[in-house]
Amino acid sequence: MARRPRPDAPDGLSPAHLVELVRETVPPVHPAGLPFVAAASAVAVAGRRHRWISVPAALTAGACAAFFRHPDRVPPTETDAVVAAADGQVCLVDEAVPPAESGLGPDPRPRVSVFLSLFDVHVQRVPVAGTVTSVTHTPGRFVSADLPDASDVNERTTMTIRPDHGGEDIAVVQIAGLLARRIVCNPVVGDHLTLGETYGLIRFGSRVDVYLPPGTTQQVRIGQRTVGAETLLASLEPQG
Repeated sequence: MARRPRPDAPDGLSPAHLVELVRETVPPVHPAGLPFVAAASAVAVAGRRHRWISVPAALTAGACAAFFRHPDRVPPTETDAVVAAADGQVCLVDEAVPPAESGLGPDPRPRVSVFLSLFDVHVQRVPVAGTVTSVTHTPGRFVSADLPDASDVNERTTMTIRPDHGGEDIAVVQIAGLLARRIVCNPVVGDHLTLGETYGLIRFGSRVDVYLPPGTTQQVRIGQRTVGAETLLASLEPQG
């Protein structure tokens, strides 16, 4: 790939440009993952005289850094856009009743579910610009997140957002998976969220469901790979 021209370094890479390239290539680690990386790194340093300690610990630190990576994303500019809340594979495109704690009623709504494997980026992104109207954590089981009934029986955190574009609230649900034991959801009621900003994280395998307003047409298919904050799930209907 061609290197971008740099007027300040005509004869080659400057140290500052090299640092910039590294930052663009290697994503930072989400703060929630720093304790895991630090703990494994500390073990690697402490056991550096013993390869059977230092090597596995260093590999663990690298794996944690990769799992908790937090790459930059560029959301679309459309004001009516609903984007993927997570990286992963679309496992459901259907209609389903939102979780009771969402307060969205008993009628089915369009839903898009994205399954995150251990190799996907595990931070969650805001699917629609708007104001948080509720955040509810519900204890539950830890069955495999790719199963349809995981939406109902697994531990989850449900957040509803009132879109700036107008209309009915949208629910985004973080669902713990078979290995997940910790859901992080930072916003609180009343917060205003921008499209695509990072709002949470699920540790080690999970799923994220987005419930759309009635009548919304989903624009993804089962099996499609999504990029959090960038893949368009739907466009909201204009509100008069």
